[in-house]
Amino acid sequence: MSFSLFALFSGLAIATSCTPKPVIVTGSKTMSAEYIAQGKTIFENSCAKCHDLPNPNDHSATDWVGLVNSMAPKAKLTDKQHEMVYDYIISAKQ
Repeated sequence: MSFSLFALFSGLAIATSCTPKPVIVTGSKTMSAEYIAQGKTIFENSCAKCHDLPNPNDHSATDWVGLVNSMAPKAKLTDKQHEMVYDYIISAKQ
């Protein structure tokens, strides 16, 4: 019985060590000037129809997530456009 348990745990250890490890990405991806410009254009063509860009420094990056999440459906933004507008706003923070 103890050999069976040893074999079982050995097999599990080998199987676990051979599986690929998940990649954890921290921080924001590098934003190119072109990417930011696209976010600005989307903001100007969709969001600015109803309001100007508030001062990006008035809210934290975390607060902007909620604000943009609440506004994106009203502007009928795709997920990618939503992300680009958020990144544009965050890039304007000083």
